[in-house]
Amino acid sequence: MDWIILLQIFTINLVYIVINTLRLLLTMKGYRRIAPLISIAEVVVYTTGLSLVMQYISQPIYLMVYALGFGVGIYIGILLEDRLALGYSVIQVFTSKTDVHLPQQLRALGYGVTEQPGYGRDGERTVLTILTPRKNETTLSKTIDELSEKAFYISYSAKYVNGGFWTKRINKTQIEESETLIRDHELEKTVEEELALHSDEFQTQRADHDQVEPTVDNSEK
Repeated sequence: MDWIILLQIFTINLVYIVINTLRLLLTMKGYRRIAPLISIAEVVVYTTGLSLVMQYISQPIYLMVYALGFGVGIYIGILLEDRLALGYSVIQVFTSKTDVHLPQQLRALGYGVTEQPGYGRDGERTVLTILTPRKNETTLSKTIDELSEKAFYISYSAKYVNGGFWTKRINKTQIEESETLIRDHELEKTVEEELALHSDEFQTQRADHDQVEPTVDNSEK
């Protein structure tokens, strides 16, 4: 058993799967120019790894290492996809018709918001459609939760985006500022909770101290 060959098989298949995952993501997101170039490197790496493992096909350990590289490559590819967060996401927010301030607040933070009337079980609703870069999807979700706790929203991927207010005026500077405001608000909330906890503990200790009766020194009598 050659450990160097095993390491080569593992590494080559890992790299192949990572490239394969990236190429599939780019294809689904509509990157038609980059995906074919990546597929060239994908085929080269795949052929190299397959030819290497075929030389030792009679030994199960080499096949197991090949499969292990496949699994680890899938995992790393998923992490890479989350890290890159390519493309755009569309978030639809369903809120009460009386919640008239939410659209204006989101626009003030730099988001393009389209309003539509809707009807639900409990009456009239307002449907907000928001386009945002995928990297900012989590921040937008937190912003909606902060501004309207009862709002219901769903998100889905936008494959093609062309023209309109969204692609021209997604204000990334204001979005970054909103991220900072949310982090500051969460930090301030945590500090307030800790101060309240310490204050309660102090009040409890003080109350216990006040309930303790002072001892009488018999030597003074």
